[in-house]
Order: sequence, then structure tokens, then C-alpha cells
Amino acid sequence: MDSKAPTAAPYFDPQALRVELTDMFTAAGSATDARPRIVDRLKQIVKSARGAARAGLESDGNGRRCAEGLARFQDELIGLVYDYTTAHVYRATNPSDAERMAIIATGGYGRGMLAPGSDIDLLFLLPYKQTPWGESVAEYMLYVLWDLGFKVGHATRTVDQCLKLGTQDLTIRTSLLDIWFIWGDRRLYDELEQRLRSEVFASTGRAFIDAKMAERDERHRRSGESRYKVEPNVKDGKGGLRDLHTLHWLSKYLYGHDVGQNTVDAGIFTPDEVATFRRCEDFLWSVRCHLHFLTGRAEERLTFELQPAMAERLGYRNSRGMRSVERFMKHYFLVAKDVGDLTTILCSALEMQQLKAAPTLKKLIDGLDWRTRRQVRQRTDFRIDNTRINVADPEVFKRDPVNLIRFFAQAEQTGTFLHPDAIRLIRQSLRLIDHSLRANPEANRIFLELLTGRVTPAATLRRMNETGVLGRFIPDFGRVVGMTQFNMYHHYTVDEHLIRTVDELTLIEEGGAAAEL
Repeated sequence: MDSKAPTAAPYFDPQALRVELTDMFTAAGSATDARPRIVDRLKQIVKSARGAARAGLESDGNGRRCAEGLARFQDELIGLVYDYTTAHVYRATNPSDAERMAIIATGGYGRGMLAPGSDIDLLFLLPYKQTPWGESVAEYMLYVLWDLGFKVGHATRTVDQCLKLGTQDLTIRTSLLDIWFIWGDRRLYDELEQRLRSEVFASTGRAFIDAKMAERDERHRRSGESRYKVEPNVKDGKGGLRDLHTLHWLSKYLYGHDVGQNTVDAGIFTPDEVATFRRCEDFLWSVRCHLHFLTGRAEERLTFELQPAMAERLGYRNSRGMRSVERFMKHYFLVAKDVGDLTTILCSALEMQQLKAAPTLKKLIDGLDWRTRRQVRQRTDFRIDNTRINVADPEVFKRDPVNLIRFFAQAEQTGTFLHPDAIRLIRQSLRLIDHSLRANPEANRIFLELLTGRVTPAATLRRMNETGVLGRFIPDFGRVVGMTQFNMYHHYTVDEHLIRTVDELTLIEEGGAAAEL
């Protein structure tokens, strides 16, 4: 059978261990008698590997390297168990074309990275014609992995079954989007990969995007809408790893590759945004791996009790009147903000390419008519593209920096979302917000109208904050962006608390809190 070329296997010598397990089997005389000794030996290997991974993480702080190393270790361990099983437990005496198998990593494991407490998602891929051999091998391997303490999600299917279920079920389709060949017959894996791309993914792009966006919104609703909650969920919270996974899934589904040069070529991300994606991913993986090792389980929530120890592990120190834990959490929330910015840009760009249904279609029908579009175009330096407000030309902010404030007022008045090109240009123009603009009477008039308005002042302030405009226009506010106060009385970062305060004042002014107050 074909097998994957050995990777730089960390933590043990696969070939030497194969010989050792064979000797143990021979000495025992039967698979039943050998099994306890085999499992005990493998447990030693797993314990040693996890210890080495933890030591490496504590030494270099590189969560990506730790997660990739654990995944490659898992590959070699599964290959070792497979070879032992097929050589000594269920040896095919007259192997036929039906007695072959590909062992494939799916889901998170299929992306080539594993946190210390991650589940192991496996697909035992069998040929169309089957014998009892395939089921027996898969079952024996699973029992060994369970005995070793792994949480294994698994399925035993043919290629046709994978295609059928992937078409019907979004969760299964998503897990098959990330597949990684571990061991066995490479031909089966290649057939699955090729047919998934041509028969499932090629014709369902728009439906997949809509479903993933709805899934993301529901996940945020369950975990708390704000990415600035002070006990964030590293994996599923807003601005966490799952949001980066969503960007990865959309990129891979549409372009066949992870976020990288392909998304730059497609006009989705700039090179700087791809670099930001990788930087955020590196940081969040470091946090997640440390969190799993610290707690000894698949803990994803950065609770108050864990944050000081996490800050110490990640090397933060007291500085400039801020405690180490506060510096760590501020860094975390700034990263979460960057993840949110990338998500906004990608979703907007996909919408502009008409791959996703416009989220403001009802507003378009109800009021964003041709008159509004014409008025914006004729009276301002902006325009409305596909229900998103955009700049008329790249020099809009250089020509008049007050436009950096006007833009948000116009977005509020028209009820439009922000165009990704405008968001990028705003971020590139933040240096134009200087003392002169802060003292400009017109800029202050517009800002005060936004602050005290009755439409959506908190939502507009949040937009200004997330693009970086609010912190530049009001430097004191900029200093508290992402800042936490380490006590049980604050549920959000300082900047988010201030914006929510404006929201509450607006509600009181409109009489919405009359019953309570």
C-alpha cells in the first residue's frame, strides 16, 4: 500500500518503535496477550510527547509550532497503530483490491494543527467493494486510541458515501473541506479530494457562504455578542479562532487554498491583511495551547481565575501602571479587534462580488432608493455601491480630513453598511487625524451631533472605534481601547463600557427605561 512520506516526526523514532512492537507481539504469542503491553508502551510515548510539546511551548512560546508538532506526532502514532494492526492483528493473507484503506484527518485535525486537549477527528475511507477486514481494522485502532486517552470522532465510509453526506449535511461538508492524508492507500484519498472539489464544492459556493455566516452569527449570539467580554472564549468567542477558521473555510471553499496569496490575487485581502491573519492566528494558538496545558483539559474560556497565570506563562510584566494581566488582556482584545476587522472585510468583499446575498436588501427596498444615492453622490465626497457607502475617489480624506468624521455621519443617515474599500482607506488615513482636525469646529460639530443623536449613536461610535477613528480623534479614548479592569464588576473592556453607557443614555432620553427608572 502507498503511505505518506514520513514527516519530521517529533518525540519518537517510528521505525525503531515498529521493531519494538513487533518483538513484543512475538514474545507474547498472540494479539490478545500482547495488547496490554502494547498499550502501556504507547502510553509512555504519548506522555513523553506531550511533555516535550509542553516544554517546547514554555521555551519558545510558539503555539503554532506546538500545535503543528502535536498533529505530526498524532500522524506518526496513528500510522504506527495502523501498521501494527494490519501486520499482526488483522493481516490480509491474500490482499485484494477491497482490502485497502486510507486513514484521513478531518475537521480541526485536518487543518494540520492540534491543541493539547483537541479531539482527534478521523475518517476511515474504504473502497466501494468491501470485506469485513476494513471494519475490523478501524474498530481495533479506535479501541487502542481510546485506551490511550484520546477523544476520537470517527466515521467509516466509502468515497460515494462521503459525497452524498457532504452534499446533505453542512457540518460533514465543512469537516471534509479540511482533510489530511495520514496513512494507508493514497489513491483513495486522492479520489475523495478530487471528487469533493468537482462534485460538491464547485456548485455550492453561495449556499455555503450564507450558511457559514448564519452559523457564525448564531455562535456569537450563544457566546455573547461583544468581542470585548472580559472572560472571552478563545475558540468560539467573537474575534476568536473560530472566526479565523470561518475565513479559512470560505477561502478554501471558493479558491481551493487557505488565506494567503490566492486571496490577495482574488482581491479579497491585501498582503498586509494576510500578514495580520497569520499574526492573529499565531497569538490565539499560543494562548489556546498554554490554556490547555495549564488546566489539563480542553478549556477554551479565559476566566478571571486563569488570566494571571496565563499572563505569567506568556511573559507579560507589570509596566506603566498596568498589571501584567491587564497588559495581556489588552493585547488579547486588540487581536480580537483585528480578527473582527478581517471578518468584516471578507464578508463585505464577498457580498460585493455577489457571492453572498446583500444583508441590507430590505433597507434597499424600503428606502435606499435612487434619490438617496443621487443625493449622496451630488452633495458629498461619497457614493453608495450595492447598499454600502464608499468613497468617491482615493483622495477624499487627503483633500479634506473632516471627511473622516463626515463619512460616519453619512453612513448613519443613509443606514448603510461600510464598503471594504472605504474601511481600508480610512485605516490608511488615520495619520490625518491630528491636532488640527481635533480642533476643527466642523469636525467637532459633526461628532457632537453623532454623540447626542437619537438614531444609533452607540452603533456609530462602535464603527468609529473599530476603524481606529474614535481613538485617534479622542486620544484619551484611544488609550483605553482594549483595556480591562481586573475585577468582577466589569463585564467588558473600558472602551466598550463607555460606548454602552452612551447607548443607555440614549435609551433613557427616548423614554425606553421609564419602567425601570
